This record gives sequence, C-alpha cells and structure tokens, in this order.
Amino acid sequence: MIRVNGREENIAGKTIAQYLSQTQYDPRRIAVERNGEIVPKRLYEATVLREGDSLEVVSFVGGG
Repeated sequence: MIRVNGREENIAGKTIAQYLSQTQYDPRRIAVERNGEIVPKRLYEATVLREGDSLEVVSFVGGG
C-alpha cells in the first residue's frame, strides 16, 4: 500500500505518471512529493512507487 495525501491506496508497482493518469489531477498544475522529497516532473514516468512509499500531491491554484 502507498499512502497518498494521508489515504492508503493499492498502487505499488505503478509509476507516478500511471497513478496520475487515473486521477483528476492536472500534471501541469501539481507538485508531487515522495517520501519527503519533491519529484521533478521529468521523472514521473520513471519513478516507480514501492510498498510503504508516501506521496503528497499538491495542486496549484491561480488567483488574482
């Protein structure tokens, strides 16, 4: 199990890109932190989620 924003999800073995494609997150407007470290967008396709990982997905909101 992977903890995503405090919630357990069964996504071990998927890449961050694969996980995001199954969500409503807009990859252009988010930041992803894995185990306390920011993951660069260029590594989403290559970063495989492992059992026990913790993800925080933060959406950016524009305003004015």
